[in-house]
Amino acid sequence: MSIALQKYRLEAMYPGIKFQVKGEPNDLGAAIQLSREDRYQFQWWALSLIRAKPLGGQEGSKEGKKGSDKGIDGVIAFIDDNTGKAKRVLVQVKSGHVKSGDIRDLRGTIQREQAAIGVFITLESPSRDMITESVSAGFYHSVGWGQDYPRIQILTIDDLLRGRTQLKMPPQFGTFKQASRVQRNIAEQPELFG
Repeated sequence: MSIALQKYRLEAMYPGIKFQVKGEPNDLGAAIQLSREDRYQFQWWALSLIRAKPLGGQEGSKEGKKGSDKGIDGVIAFIDDNTGKAKRVLVQVKSGHVKSGDIRDLRGTIQREQAAIGVFITLESPSRDMITESVSAGFYHSVGWGQDYPRIQILTIDDLLRGRTQLKMPPQFGTFKQASRVQRNIAEQPELFG
């Protein structure tokens, strides 16, 4: 997660900056390898693809907080109305076999937690039943943005890495502490002996 945080801060401080992180998966094969070697690191990396804040587990540990996450691996906050109250996108990551029941479970979690949107990130392609289940969840209507967003979204690692898909939601707010943008003005140094 600390690498993801540094990436977000660099992007916030230097808009348009180009950089590469060595050792981070950049294709499906590398993502599969990471999921086999360390599923918690895979989970944290997958969450970073959509800028979600990880929940549960300890960074650098191969032990997660089993049972305590209540089906939530990550969260993204956004504000889309004049109440100023943050709403949530809840994220679940799966590196193994997936089925339509996983989407039903996510839908139940979204309802129980009163979240706006649920996202299911998977290594595998979703089945037709999974897609049908996600579509049947309907839409979240953002009053502030005047748009509808799918309430349950399925995103594959392959599509995210290739840039073929992205999370559909109102603009994020405060998922991570924001870095200050660097000003490009060159400050004048006063004379030393003036």
